Amino acid sequence: MSQLAHTDRYSIDAMELGPMENFIYLITDTRTGRAAVVDPAWDAPAILRLAKDKGVVISDILLTHSHYDHINGIEQVLHEHDAQLHLLKPEAEFWGQHLDLPTLHHGGDIIKLGETELKILHTPGHTPGSACFLLDDYLIAGDTLFVWGCGRCDLAGGDPESMYDTLRKLATLPGNIVTLPGHNYSDQSTATIEEQREGNPFLHFHDKEGFVEYRMHLHDKIRHEPYHAEHQHNGD
Repeated sequence: MSQLAHTDRYSIDAMELGPMENFIYLITDTRTGRAAVVDPAWDAPAILRLAKDKGVVISDILLTHSHYDHINGIEQVLHEHDAQLHLLKPEAEFWGQHLDLPTLHHGGDIIKLGETELKILHTPGHTPGSACFLLDDYLIAGDTLFVWGCGRCDLAGGDPESMYDTLRKLATLPGNIVTLPGHNYSDQSTATIEEQREGNPFLHFHDKEGFVEYRMHLHDKIRHEPYHAEHQHNGD
């Protein structure tokens, strides 16, 4: 467990859990003691212990998307905390479960965690309703944007053309914003958008066709974990 941010308004803690090196984030509103867990999975007791150790109540569950490795701890968290589940409407339709439970959002909506505000961005590509959560200078990016990588588009709901458009938009965010990815697949656990623009090969493409070819057919043959920064690419 590591604390990534601590201000007078909020803190962000990260835990790496499970066989797929998932990052689960706990966001705590300092003034109210309310906390949100992002993508609870694999080791719900560890997540619950962290909240207990911090003396906070998990009031919200934020989902970046609905793949099994990001949701399999939801029921255990809900057993202990009366938390509200948040996800984008297109993802709820893709998922098809818990439709009576979540608060459904559209891209651009603001989620209020006590006095802390998070903006939810619709970032399709990995799934139709994939989301990123923007909190000040932190982008909790799920499986949309990894450090030096991006999510697969060959799983259910994936669309490489949508991913290209999504990444082009994320690349325009202020350079100081820190990417907090959904998996620990790289040689460092976080990277700024400026660093990503320089070192993430998926952000080097300026043509959709080349991006799709690279994401769908080339990348997994020529790159291996842990990913390292690549400052040039033949697809440029």
